[in-house]
Amino acid sequence: MGSILVIFIALTALGILAALIGYAQGRLRARRIARGEAVEPEKEYTPPSGGCCGQHLTCEHDSLLAAVSERIEYYDDEELDRYVGTSASGYTEREVEEFREILLSLDTEEVPGWVRSLQLRGIEFPESLRPELYLIVSENRDYHAIVGRHEATAIA
Repeated sequence: MGSILVIFIALTALGILAALIGYAQGRLRARRIARGEAVEPEKEYTPPSGGCCGQHLTCEHDSLLAAVSERIEYYDDEELDRYVGTSASGYTEREVEEFREILLSLDTEEVPGWVRSLQLRGIEFPESLRPELYLIVSENRDYHAIVGRHEATAIA
């Protein structure tokens, strides 16, 4: 029981000390501002450009769901419009290869937007290519998660 009391008192003392230091820093900063001295603004974390804003459960940039965006964007793939109405399992091997060429020519950050665009245009993504699609998107998400953690650590 005695050691718990000592730990409690130590934690309370540290809390009071931290509060006093914070109060003193605030007062010093206010005095510098009042005297007209230049005060360095507090650094805020900003996500990398093209990255996720962090305000949504699922990052809109990485989402494959058409409901996330209503804007149709073409990725030099106008020729795919002839597949409107074709089922995901109804493509020939040659047609699947056409989708694969476009998929592999895109930057990894463009892939989710391309798939959303296909959905909005009524084009089903070939079923046999979905494992490759999911792998690309998953690796891109993992990469941005790691980079975001490193940048947040570097800023702090």
